[in-house]
Amino acid sequence: MTNTHTVYLALGSNLGNRHETIARAIRKIGVLIGDVVRQSTLIETEPWGFGSENKFVNGCICVTTDLSPRELLQMTQLIERELGRTEKSSEGVYHDRTIDIDILLYDDLTVDEPDLKIPHPLMKERDFVMIPLREIQK
Repeated sequence: MTNTHTVYLALGSNLGNRHETIARAIRKIGVLIGDVVRQSTLIETEPWGFGSENKFVNGCICVTTDLSPRELLQMTQLIERELGRTEKSSEGVYHDRTIDIDILLYDDLTVDEPDLKIPHPLMKERDFVMIPLREIQK
């Protein structure tokens, strides 16, 4: 029997049909990652960490999965690419994006690797993450 893990993901979009892109991402997560068991209200927010005239739509979901943290990262990045994300933020440089999927929490696990940090190191600084996350956390 496989172990089922509880993960929390943050989703954001500030280009194109933001609500539809997030809905498509959640559907793909349900197919490729696991069961989406809770979903927050979507909120509209100002960009964080960079200037843009395009506001974000943000939300969080809780998913049960049998994927490892590394497999989860690979799947979220695949979904981002499938939905039109062409580049990842790096070295603190952020930009407009069709979709952003961040791993916030994975059970009670801590991961500290160059390209994968769980819990997400900046989530507590971001109201656009913490407000929807608190809404769905048990």
